[in-house]
Amino acid sequence: MTAWPWIIAPIAGFVSGSIPFGLLIGRIKGVDVRKHGSRNIGATNVGRVLGRPLGYLCFVLDALKGALPVLVAGVVLVEQVPDAQRTGVLMPLIGIAAILGHIYSPWVSFKGGKGVATSFGALLAMWPLMTFPALGALAVWIAVVKVTHYVSAASMLAALALPLLLLVRARAWPGGEPMQADAFLPLLIAVTLLAALVIWKHRANIARLRAGTELRVGGATGGSGAARSTQPPRATSTASSDTLRS
Repeated sequence: MTAWPWIIAPIAGFVSGSIPFGLLIGRIKGVDVRKHGSRNIGATNVGRVLGRPLGYLCFVLDALKGALPVLVAGVVLVEQVPDAQRTGVLMPLIGIAAILGHIYSPWVSFKGGKGVATSFGALLAMWPLMTFPALGALAVWIAVVKVTHYVSAASMLAALALPLLLLVRARAWPGGEPMQADAFLPLLIAVTLLAALVIWKHRANIARLRAGTELRVGGATGGSGAARSTQPPRATSTASSDTLRS
C-alpha cells in the first residue's frame, strides 16, 4: 500500500470543500451574504437573502464539493488502496476533510457554513454503505422542515439520525447479511463526530430557538422577537430633499 493517497486525497477534499460558493454567488449578484440574514455563507442564508432558486443552486454546489472528491477517490484509487480501507476509512476521511474545508474555509478567514449540504454530498457519494443513511437523513430533514419550518432544527435532527440510520443499514438491512463491526465501526465513529460537529456549529441557533427568535422558512421568527433583516438594503436616492430655489 502506498502512502501518497492518504496525504493527497484528504488535502484535495479540503481544498474542494473550502470553495465558498455561497459567497461567490452573492458576489455575482453584488451582495455580501455575510452582512445579511444569519450572516452565513451556506445555502439557507443564500436562499433567504437572494431568493430560493439561488439557495437551491448553492445547496447543489456545496453538496457537489463534498461528493466529487469522494467519488473520484473511489474510482481512481482502486488499485492503490484495498477495498476495505478505501471505502471504510479513506473515503470517509476525504469526506470529513471536505466538510472541514467548508466550515473552516481559508478563503474567508477560516469561517464558513455549517456543513450540512457538504456533509450530505460526501455521505451520498459513499456508495453503498452511506448512500441510504444519507437519503434517510434527507427525509428526516424534509419532514422536520415541513412540520416546524425551522431549517436549523431539521439539520440538527438529520445529523443525529445518521448514526442510527447507519446502524440499521449495517446490522438490520432487509434481505442482507449483517455487517461485521470492524467493517463499519470507523464510519460509525466518523458520522457520530460529524453529528456532534453539526450540533456545535448550530449552537447559536439553539440559543435562538430557546429564545423564540430563530428565523423560520420564509423569514418569520418563532416568537415575538423582531426578525433580523434578511434582504440587502435597497439603494436610496441621492437627490436633495431641500426645496428648490427659483
